[in-house]
Amino acid sequence: MTYVVTESCIKCKYTDCVDVCPVDCFREGPNFLVIDPDECIDCTLCVAECPAEAIFAEDDVPADQAHFTALNAELAKEWPAIIERKDALPDADDWAKVKDKLGMLER
Repeated sequence: MTYVVTESCIKCKYTDCVDVCPVDCFREGPNFLVIDPDECIDCTLCVAECPAEAIFAEDDVPADQAHFTALNAELAKEWPAIIERKDALPDADDWAKVKDKLGMLER
């Protein structure tokens, strides 16, 4: 099992999760992070660190977010690794609880 970043991360991109990842499995896009399922070791450390509550165990991803499992795997092959914490996007706090943001995902 792997962990999955879901819609709440779009337009926020907090990187608190990156700080605690022991295997550097996060990948960074313009306004979203994903977890590389081939690198994730299921340690759970990132879940508690996410201010947007965007990270779930693969088996616990909400039904309406299930497509993010495949999206994480797809984008992890395209995006570079992020291994250090960075500032969140400037208006991250405004976007953290907004729903239906998939159309805003920048690839």
